[in-house]
Amino acid sequence: MSTVKVTDIIRRVEDVLQDTNIRWPRTELQNWMNESYLAITLARPDANAKAGTFTCAAGTRQTLTTQFPSGLRLLDVTRNLATASTYRVIRLVARSVLDDQRPTWHAETGTVNIQHYTFDPRQPKEFFVYPPATNAAEIEVVYTDSPGATTLTEAQLDPDSSDTTVILLDDIYMSPMIDWMLYRAYSKDAEYGANEQRAQAAYGAFNAALNTKNQVDAASSPLNQSSVT
Repeated sequence: MSTVKVTDIIRRVEDVLQDTNIRWPRTELQNWMNESYLAITLARPDANAKAGTFTCAAGTRQTLTTQFPSGLRLLDVTRNLATASTYRVIRLVARSVLDDQRPTWHAETGTVNIQHYTFDPRQPKEFFVYPPATNAAEIEVVYTDSPGATTLTEAQLDPDSSDTTVILLDDIYMSPMIDWMLYRAYSKDAEYGANEQRAQAAYGAFNAALNTKNQVDAASSPLNQSSVT
């Protein structure tokens, strides 16, 4: 959940830069904030994960963006949701398994009860379902959504303004956002040796924060906990 205001981020960045809308205009800092959303989502696809109901196209091939235009990547397909379905769960399967065991699976009769899906990371916005879907099939998908962008005016971005717009990612990503903005700000003055070093340090801090979160998430994941038997 986001509670940190955009103006709070601007203030923190300006405090580090020791600048107040002179060398680095606030609208420029906002642009780099918007860049940070995408950089973080690229490194952590779960940073803006959403779940939604996907109405299938008839056949096996499905395209995420037909239902979710700002979707960036499929993360999971969980279950059937069509009223006429059995609401059964949907499991990931390697496409090679279907290709080997049912070579004509793309031509099988369509149904609203999907059993499996296949996914190729080289085509992150597409996936296949088995058996082939009818256009009445509805499934629940989890996907990475584009965070969008903030478009505040210079006056709204003033840390002393009353604007209450919050950042577009969870508050836990505040520090990586600031590090990315500092990296881009110092890169603007990279012809000065000190700022080049500061840019690299900020970029390193950005990557380190996300890598640390990867490790913490892996260590604390419910998947690593003992299950009840």
